[in-house]
Amino acid sequence: MDNANGNTIVLGDVEVIRVVEWQGPFGPAAGLVPRAGERLWRDNEDWLAPDHLRPEDGTAVMALQTWVLRSGGTTVLVDTGVGNGRERPGTPLFHRREGDFLGALARAGVRPQDVDYVVNTHLHADHVGWNTRDGQDTDGAAGEWTPSFPNARYLIPAADDHHFGPRGRYAGGEREDDRLTYEDSVAPVHRAGQAVLWEGSHRIDEHLTLEAAPGHTPGSSVLRLASGTDRAVFVGDLLHSPVQILSPSCDSCFCMDPRQTAATRREVLGRAADLRELVVPAHFGGAGAVEVRREGEGFGIFRWAAYGPGR
Repeated sequence: MDNANGNTIVLGDVEVIRVVEWQGPFGPAAGLVPRAGERLWRDNEDWLAPDHLRPEDGTAVMALQTWVLRSGGTTVLVDTGVGNGRERPGTPLFHRREGDFLGALARAGVRPQDVDYVVNTHLHADHVGWNTRDGQDTDGAAGEWTPSFPNARYLIPAADDHHFGPRGRYAGGEREDDRLTYEDSVAPVHRAGQAVLWEGSHRIDEHLTLEAAPGHTPGSSVLRLASGTDRAVFVGDLLHSPVQILSPSCDSCFCMDPRQTAATRREVLGRAADLRELVVPAHFGGAGAVEVRREGEGFGIFRWAAYGPGR
């Protein structure tokens, strides 16, 4: 995606800019949302393809992306992708990636020093990677991770910080990728004194509020935007594929507590349908954001987001 070509939505007084780190085939769709069933994918492949599904081999298509919010003179980043040079041996797609994410931010008009807040909706590796960068790029020692955004406060759900950090023994079992993720992308933010742990809810400004939405991880959260008559909800990993809108009981393979995640998903989608909130998941390709409506026991696609030139 090229932000210079108008990958922007204006909601009330808040400008929303999408910055894509990577987009492409992710893995088998049947493995991503195991309970969806082959028929749900097949019956909807005409509109799922090509942005969410590759029908010829049943591969799910996803994006790694950050949402930039400009609200009342404040610049907020929602999730920070995978990052460069990370040791992620358990996830080949994320392992030792190299990309031009900071360049993409710059093309969107965002310098690292301009960022006021970084929101991590949860602490999975693909949501915290650009929290930090190698110190040799910031006048530090090579191999020393330092915050990418030196003036930002990093808003981190306390429950996830406990679960994925050393107090929780890195997700309860010292899983190597979880330990590495915390040590290179979260712990340096704590050491720099830039981490803000929150519980329940946290208001950023008059337009933006974080709310707990547990299930996917213990501290998973959503960010609500309300400005004028416009509404949006940034839902992180409550949704990995649009098939979960059609069948909200279907969890992704990454959800830690499927029953709780499904209840949270249904609640968030219900409110979005009733209040006409734009739903903004972390990983949707294509338009990346969608309005939903109630349909029977589930929900349907009302319309996809339309982008225009930024202000």
